[in-house]
Amino acid sequence: MGIISWIVFGLIAGILAKWIMPGRDGGGFIMTAVLGVVGAVVGGWISTLFGFGRVDGFNFGSFIVAVIGALVVLFIYRKVRS
Repeated sequence: MGIISWIVFGLIAGILAKWIMPGRDGGGFIMTAVLGVVGAVVGGWISTLFGFGRVDGFNFGSFIVAVIGALVVLFIYRKVRS
């Protein structure tokens, strides 16, 4: 269930991150979804690394971690592209 939840969280987190940080990014919905999934995984890894606890399943804490990770990845993606 872990990888499936991160994919679903990533899709939603990518859309939400794009809504929070609007801008012109190439790739459209597909790129937003990919960045969201990568961001969710990165957010989960960072939260575990810093000891915020284990991220598991569909809960509010995991969703917040996924959104923050997606925002970080979107920010880095924009800096690399420019």
